[in-house]
Amino acid sequence: MLVQQQRVQFSAYSDLYNLIIPKENILRKINEVIDFSFIYDELLNKYCLNNGRNAESPIRMFKYLLLKSIYTLSDVDVVERSRFDMSFKYFLEMAPEEDVINPSSLTKFRKLRLKDTDLLNLLIGKTVAIAIDKGIIKSKSIIVDATHTLSRSNPFSALEVLRERSKLLRKTVYQFDEEFKSKMPSKNVENDLNKELAYCKELEKSIENEPSLSSIPAVKEKLNLLKETANDTGEQLVFSKDTDAKTGHKSADSPFFGYKTHLAMSEERIITAAVVTSGEKGDGPELPKLLKISQENGMDVEAIIGDAAYSGKENLKIARDQSIKIVAKLNPSITQRFRKDQDRFDYNKDADRFVCPAGHLATRKARQNKKNVGKNQVDVYYFDIEKCRLCPMREGCYKDGAKSKTYSVSIKSELHQDQMDFQESDYYREKSKQRYKIEAKNSELKNAHGYGKATSYGLENMQMQGAMAIFAVNLKRILKLI
Repeated sequence: MLVQQQRVQFSAYSDLYNLIIPKENILRKINEVIDFSFIYDELLNKYCLNNGRNAESPIRMFKYLLLKSIYTLSDVDVVERSRFDMSFKYFLEMAPEEDVINPSSLTKFRKLRLKDTDLLNLLIGKTVAIAIDKGIIKSKSIIVDATHTLSRSNPFSALEVLRERSKLLRKTVYQFDEEFKSKMPSKNVENDLNKELAYCKELEKSIENEPSLSSIPAVKEKLNLLKETANDTGEQLVFSKDTDAKTGHKSADSPFFGYKTHLAMSEERIITAAVVTSGEKGDGPELPKLLKISQENGMDVEAIIGDAAYSGKENLKIARDQSIKIVAKLNPSITQRFRKDQDRFDYNKDADRFVCPAGHLATRKARQNKKNVGKNQVDVYYFDIEKCRLCPMREGCYKDGAKSKTYSVSIKSELHQDQMDFQESDYYREKSKQRYKIEAKNSELKNAHGYGKATSYGLENMQMQGAMAIFAVNLKRILKLI
């Protein structure tokens, strides 16, 4: 049962806070600047109002999570510190002598109370509203960029997983019939996925042909696991406990496994919007969402500042329709042919390559018609044919039996003449100087708030981690500017 909590419980020791907690303490300032009752209102429908024992205050539970983000603490450590740190007790609106919660309550709060809550947009919207109300945000520009977060789990290639599954199957078989080794097919020793799949099929067949073995529950279990993995290999080339994480690229030679957080920020360094995606997603396609969320949060946007990934013609058109300037260097490689959304090839500006709809990065690119100045030049991007052959999205993209898979982009600078002219203006040069600010904000999120690595598995948990980290950095920035 949820009961509206008092701000601070009556206690003979409450005056200690005025003696111990200085006025410049960040937690005291946060309590003074923001009314956290919006958390109570948002989560009201997640609690029973008239049955059961009293629940922990959702505001206090939320503040625990905020402390975790501000100080990069575990559940156990943040609760333990709230036992003796008076600034924590004051922030949590506890009486000085009051006992702390069980750390497991935080896990339940995240899973039961915050699930299906759009915490990311809620918290960003709240801090932007405060910044606008206090006159902190005066600019009419947003700076956009994406930062990557590594998954908590290490990825394994399909080849590695198949070998591990077949090893487990062989080991189990030998427990019941060690002489069966002579009947086993020869193991694949090459790093070739197709050959490994062929070996697994042979292994399955040899065991299935021996009913006395394949009917044993332990053997049957490992055999079915290998079959399932072999079948799934056509749908995914990387396996991990973190099923939502994907492989992205910081450069052509620097892959990472995890997530991307696409950010929009005012020139005053207040984050105005965020979209969390898996790691392989391109930056440019997320711009319309960042713009819309920023506007819904109260931003009046006249300019968007970013890098070359955001100057695609779709983004230029959206900006032109709203009389918004895009302060981003034009890169001819990001022009797109007309394709359905699900068939889009996204440009990865860090790697200077296109990424196919399945998330695979082109292995190289080449330019045709270099010498023919009067003719249209074309950039041709080449993809790994071995991945294309197994890709579940190959229909309509890869023709069976083809020896190569390419994606070609015509470079037609006349389509972007207005943007090219704009790049020569003084306004463009002055505004582009602001872009460094979001690089510093990305660094702050990672170094000061642990955003370099995911703390849990799954996209939903990554969004929650992003919500708390961004809420913390926005609050700190607001306090600094007041």
